[in-house]
Amino acid sequence: MAQAGIEKLIDELKARAEALGFDAFGIARADARPDLPEKLHAALAEGWHAGMEWMAETEDRRGDPRRLWSEARSVILLGVNYGPEIDPMDLLAEKRVGNISAYARNRDYHDIIKGRLKELAGLLARRAGVEVKVFVDTAPLMEKPLAEAAGLGWQGKHSVLVSRNFGSWLFLGAILTDLDLPPDQPHAESCGSCTRCLDICPTNAFPAPFRLDARKCLAYYSVEHKGPIPREFRKPMGNRIYGCDDCLAVCPWNKFASVSREAKLRSRPEFERPALAELVQLDDAGFRALFAGSPVKRIGHARFLRNVLVGIGNADDQTLLPLVEIRLGDPSPLIRGAAIWALRRLDPQRAEARRLDSLAQEGDSTVRAEWDGVV
Repeated sequence: MAQAGIEKLIDELKARAEALGFDAFGIARADARPDLPEKLHAALAEGWHAGMEWMAETEDRRGDPRRLWSEARSVILLGVNYGPEIDPMDLLAEKRVGNISAYARNRDYHDIIKGRLKELAGLLARRAGVEVKVFVDTAPLMEKPLAEAAGLGWQGKHSVLVSRNFGSWLFLGAILTDLDLPPDQPHAESCGSCTRCLDICPTNAFPAPFRLDARKCLAYYSVEHKGPIPREFRKPMGNRIYGCDDCLAVCPWNKFASVSREAKLRSRPEFERPALAELVQLDDAGFRALFAGSPVKRIGHARFLRNVLVGIGNADDQTLLPLVEIRLGDPSPLIRGAAIWALRRLDPQRAEARRLDSLAQEGDSTVRAEWDGVV
């Protein structure tokens, strides 16, 4: 395409992206970050991906968009603002409610963004007669450094993209194309001497600025981790029952971010201050119904109740004891184990009184270990 035609095409794409609800738009060359394979390899070698083995399994493709698609020449990066209406940090003091990460309080962002990306990519394909591929987080594409290369913002010291206009609250999506498009200027890192995101982390999950060790990250343990929450992280979890927003929420650039202009990206009221007492009573069907269309649904009933019971163990509210004791007999070992920890936190004497009888009937080694463990 002639230069004038490409400029007109980009203007049309930007206008359509805005109409579709995208708040940020930028273009990077597919080879804009030749440093990524080495950085990714170093992080994997350190074990910072914890149990997310899929990151290691896709290392070759993840470090370079052209490994995903050899014909890729340009990457269009899109962002959607999901700035929350209430500060997630305010909920940490409300121990009887569950704190759900801001990104999960509305519809699943994969569902929100993917349809829009497909429509925009279809427009590009029709106008230019080119090939396109759409990516939203689920494919091995490193959107954050590419978004930095495309000028949407910069990767902050907490490793999340930071935008001058939207702080740390941007969902990202990408369109790969075999068309050469003029790239935008990369955004310079603008964190300065600020270390608020590092200092606020309750588990010291940042071994250094711009590096995150998932083996210490509460967001990882509450969302990705499939087994019991390691004991050393249960008290720091507090009432965080899905994700952890601390490092995002304290970013000073958030003061420039506005609440999402779209109702579909605003928090569902039932997810803003859900009572732990109600959540712990959910059966599998009730869990699926409540979290239909939400990212929370993906972790499943057992892992969710594991998180809720850890929250209850940190709630210091003995009125919740009967609800905890019911879960001691749950069919899921993951739930039974978390219930034991919560019971021992709320009433050590009551827990000790039930210990021997429960051990006599318990065949799961991880649950037996909970009875013998240290709170």
